[in-house]
Amino acid sequence: MQGPLCSLKVLDFSTLLPGPFASLLLADMGAEVLRIESPTRLDLLRVLPPHDQGVSASHAYLNRNKRSLALDLKQPRAIEVIKRLVAQYDIVLEQFRPGVMDRLGIGYEALKAINPRLIYVAITGYGQTGPYRERAGHDINYLALAGVASHTGRKDSGPLPLGVQVADLAGGSLHGVIGLLAAVVARSQTGQGQYVDVSMTDCAFSLNALAGAGYLAAGVEPQPEEQMLNGGSFYDYYRSRDGRWFSVGSLEPAFMQALCDALGRPELGQRGLSAVATDQMALKHELQIEFERRGFAELEACFAAIDACVEPVLSFAEALEHPQLQARQVVTQVPRGDGSLQSQMACPLKFSDGLPEPRHIAAAAGAHSEQVLGAAGFSAEEIAALREAGALG
Repeated sequence: MQGPLCSLKVLDFSTLLPGPFASLLLADMGAEVLRIESPTRLDLLRVLPPHDQGVSASHAYLNRNKRSLALDLKQPRAIEVIKRLVAQYDIVLEQFRPGVMDRLGIGYEALKAINPRLIYVAITGYGQTGPYRERAGHDINYLALAGVASHTGRKDSGPLPLGVQVADLAGGSLHGVIGLLAAVVARSQTGQGQYVDVSMTDCAFSLNALAGAGYLAAGVEPQPEEQMLNGGSFYDYYRSRDGRWFSVGSLEPAFMQALCDALGRPELGQRGLSAVATDQMALKHELQIEFERRGFAELEACFAAIDACVEPVLSFAEALEHPQLQARQVVTQVPRGDGSLQSQMACPLKFSDGLPEPRHIAAAAGAHSEQVLGAAGFSAEEIAALREAGALG
């Protein structure tokens, strides 16, 4: 089985999280992804703990199903290799700061001259234009500048560092894949590639879907614990007697009534329909009292039996054992290369025709260098000369 993206061939220059997660999705869906890695500069993900059999678990996951070509891009002969490869690999994904690829001689304009069908996707913190275009940043910075952090958290304790990297993944990776595939569709109609500029800050800003729309159209500035979905209503987390937590999202009247009936407080049902802030805070107080009267196991069993949009907050280990996630097969077994298997999160997308089985965990840097170059038409003598010149790792 080849997968729905088997016609795509991607040169992936990215490191860390946003680009590699994007190309992981592409590789899982069948695209041929070739990582271009530095033989002299260590990818930090390769050393990020925890490790499994001496290999970073994160790196092994994020770079599965991809081949690796080690090139020193500071060497002119390595740049010539890229220019030969781009005639065959018609998609480039990179995550450098603006201008880096141009200075190396392999920016969009240089590569487009070789292959007009090239789709070039650049994922950066702030985009290719604007005063912050060359500024360093991380996920927490993008969320802060995009206005997301300002209404995420509690009034008395401020913004919360989230457990997942929203700007990196939802902002950079997913929007990068969307832009790439949109450009592929356009190319099928026009025969021409194009440049896709993905700013993680821009994309995180667009995730202010409800709060941003409210401010732009009605002038309502989003604040923590003041909107319906950020703690300003009963829609929130509640602690059980034994210190565990439950999520309550019973927005619709039927779900609210089911929640209140299950807690033995049917008279509270009408309060959930009120738009008055004081009513909502009073309801939250009453709900917290009821949750704290009961232990986790009792509450879990109670709400598992009814539709009230109430679910327990599970640890990652508990989530793995949940029957819904097990039924969805969210974990897969990936060959390590020595005959053994490593458990990894599976591709979350389901296709009626299925997806190819995972081929391997992340490869060692340069593991496929000679294989890739040979398939691209490089002779044994040319490969040896590249290695002798220090261009090939």
